[in-house]
Amino acid sequence: MKHRRPALAAVAALVLTGCSGTGSHSPETGLDDPAKKDIAMRLVSSAENSTLDWKAQYGYVEDIGDGRGYTAGIIGFCSGTGDLLKVVERYTAKHPGNVLADFLPALRAVNGSDSHEGLGAAFTHAWTEAAADPGFRAAQDAERDSSYFDPAVERAEADGLSALGQFVYYDAYVMHGYADAEGTVGFRTMRAQALAEADPPSGGGDEEAYLNAFLDARVAAIRKEPSHSDTSRVETAQRVFVREGRLQLETPLVWKVYGERFRIDGA
Repeated sequence: MKHRRPALAAVAALVLTGCSGTGSHSPETGLDDPAKKDIAMRLVSSAENSTLDWKAQYGYVEDIGDGRGYTAGIIGFCSGTGDLLKVVERYTAKHPGNVLADFLPALRAVNGSDSHEGLGAAFTHAWTEAAADPGFRAAQDAERDSSYFDPAVERAEADGLSALGQFVYYDAYVMHGYADAEGTVGFRTMRAQALAEADPPSGGGDEEAYLNAFLDARVAAIRKEPSHSDTSRVETAQRVFVREGRLQLETPLVWKVYGERFRIDGA
């Protein structure tokens, strides 16, 4: 489960090149299309790291005080929830003897807690150093896809959702995880609540109505979490895209999250 770090300085709007154009003639592609996936990563980074430059986040690591230990990398892997451990295990399996390998016993010991025991400054320095290695960046990419992106997109496709709907599912996976945990509501419960209110396109329902039902469930989930209260990640970002009918994530996309304004333009 992922949580944004404290806001950085306001970021100037960045122009995304190579994306589909605006309007109803944009080709319908899923979120696994490279250009759409890059948009998704920028959207997530705006909330997780207060910047659209998601590729600069491989070396990010800090404890943001949310009870999940260190938050690190491109989507905020956490030492307390096990996915940060999986990243280091992936990296070490292909690149034994790397600068993070010696921290594996400590990472296994702190999993499920906010402890820094056996980690500390030595670990954070090693994480930052490892980020220069393409192999480490590949390990983060692989864990993101395996645990979050691919399952979210697969479920969204089965529900008949467009690229926007696939992103809505993905962002929920990133922030909340799949299943409920102590003090949190997971994606699975949000989806069940949405299905109780509206049919997805695969069941003959209207996509915008269904997405609004899902976002309603997510807002309720955010308000239940002690480490969250700000729902702008939904209300002034994803809800705006639904209202504007940008089901293919057609650019330009303009949104606010945690009080900061962002924009992605087309080619």
